[in-house]
Amino acid sequence: MFHSFVEALRRTGMSVGIREQLVLIEAIDRGVIEPTIDAFYHLARATFVKDEAMVDRFDRAFGEVFGGITSPSGVDPVAIPADWLRAVAEQYLSHEQMAKIAAIGDWDQLMETLRQRLAEQDEAHHGGSKWIGTGGTSPFGHGGYNPEGIRIGGESRHRRAVKVWERREFRNLDNDRELGTRNLKVALRRLRRFEREGNADELDLDTTIADTARRGWLDVAMRPARRNAVKLLLFLDVGGSMDPFIEQVEELFSAATAEFRHLEFFYFHNCIYEGVWRDNRRRFAERQSTSELLRTYGPDYRLVVVGDAAMSPYEIVHPGGSVEHHNDEAGAVWLQRLTAHWRSAAWINPAPEAHWGWTQSTQLIRDLFAGRMYPLTIDGLEAAMRELSRRR
Repeated sequence: MFHSFVEALRRTGMSVGIREQLVLIEAIDRGVIEPTIDAFYHLARATFVKDEAMVDRFDRAFGEVFGGITSPSGVDPVAIPADWLRAVAEQYLSHEQMAKIAAIGDWDQLMETLRQRLAEQDEAHHGGSKWIGTGGTSPFGHGGYNPEGIRIGGESRHRRAVKVWERREFRNLDNDRELGTRNLKVALRRLRRFEREGNADELDLDTTIADTARRGWLDVAMRPARRNAVKLLLFLDVGGSMDPFIEQVEELFSAATAEFRHLEFFYFHNCIYEGVWRDNRRRFAERQSTSELLRTYGPDYRLVVVGDAAMSPYEIVHPGGSVEHHNDEAGAVWLQRLTAHWRSAAWINPAPEAHWGWTQSTQLIRDLFAGRMYPLTIDGLEAAMRELSRRR
């Protein structure tokens, strides 16, 4: 395991030499720390981290090998937090047990039932099947299971909530990531249409030779450089079920910004509605109208949407189905408008293709894009780029 830890540190770009390894081993042999994962974490960090900028890389490597710190210092092991105890109430159900739990009904009935629960409930509940709480099989709360419910707080486990009542913060994707982007760039290069445009800043060698030979003196000819003239609109799903795919999407984002001069990008969550945004930190304050984008960017743009398409079907087919706000028009209406305006369109799905059949929403979106959904793999990207090159 120690060797795996050293290799994990090196994969993050940290410089780990034999001297540091021997110092750490000697310190452990001499018993300078208690035999706990917390003490080992601090000793290893003091040994390997020479610059505070490397702390985050060290933490990632430590978490990869040891699963993080399980016994934080300064915490009384007897004083177990209340939220840890409540987690015991969560029911880990088999697939057969899940199948026996029925959904409340349609969208309107679900919302009306929630209003009744809010009016009647006057205390916390955990592990039940009716009230708003944690664990159990109630459609309201978090930490349990229900085929269709409203998650209130907590984290997503089964990705079946049709509404989420919490203010979640998403972070912007990093387009400076270079690790693993080389092959993505090669795949994206299939979508190219070169034109000479801009200032004449490139030597035209053939014309220079011909003009010099004809005139008898040096006559340097310049021309605009050939550049990729393809215009790309990139819509990126962030937050929620997309969190496990952040690294993959960042690599794609980095590759796309390097390959396309005419690139515009926007963020959305789960499904595209009447508004999108450029900065996740200001997604509530600075939204851009989707209708305005349709008027601003002409049909000569190619549309690429990146998302796992995993959500409640209500978010696609029902007005008001968005998990975060009330949308007057269904998500399907907006997706149809986008694909009608930008006929060269593709949906890139980072989830494994073998899992697409598990969620009804994935099939709905695939149909709305006329089957033009591709996995976020090298082969999938190449197929998507070929499709975008064909369609006009």
